[in-house]
Amino acid sequence: MMGIQAACQKIPERLRAAEAPLREAIKRLQDAKAAMDAAAKERRSYERDLEAHEAHMERMKAHAAHLKTNKEYQAHLFELDLANKKRGELEEKVLLCMERIDQLQQVVTEAQRRVAALEESFGQEQRALVEEERTLATELAQVKMLYQEVARKVEPNLLQRYNQIKASCKEPPLAAVRDSLCLGCRLQIPPQLVAQVKRSEELLVCPYCHRILYWEGEPQPDGSGGPARTSSSIDGGGRGRAS
Repeated sequence: MMGIQAACQKIPERLRAAEAPLREAIKRLQDAKAAMDAAAKERRSYERDLEAHEAHMERMKAHAAHLKTNKEYQAHLFELDLANKKRGELEEKVLLCMERIDQLQQVVTEAQRRVAALEESFGQEQRALVEEERTLATELAQVKMLYQEVARKVEPNLLQRYNQIKASCKEPPLAAVRDSLCLGCRLQIPPQLVAQVKRSEELLVCPYCHRILYWEGEPQPDGSGGPARTSSSIDGGGRGRAS
């Protein structure tokens, strides 16, 4: 039961992990679009400056007809040369913005493909996780019913002891003994305790992890098949599943 509950609790975390690449791709797409919009805005600004500058140059050229001295004409030519250089700088900035926009458009297009692919992949993973969660919920309900049915057949004192141990730790409260090892904590337990667990005459716990111990196999012939045998079935019908 505890294993199923743990699996159910991990579903949202697994869903967030599956969605993470998609969220990252969407963020990159948004950043690329924002950068492209900024470049387009900058280009429009330079184009307005270029348009205003060209209008200013036309006025300068019209003013040349009113010049009277050679000195004034030379000064006019110098100003016109500076204006031409500035126009060239503005045209260069417009071209650079256009190149930048083209590059960003490619980034946006690729990011859109990436997002579309990840949306499809995440959709499949999401559907699979939803189905897994539904299956786990059904299995958990069945295990709970089985647990309640078995619990009604267990001694009240034994069931209370089992529930206390279960509530005190997050791990399964039962542990098998195999080759003198507690399979809960993987530590070697004393031979005398192993012999007592084999006889299954009383409820025994691991001295290290405090789980209820049961012998992985049939009790010894002289055992009474008492409480320890019963405790191994409290988990919902079998040693393979912990509640």
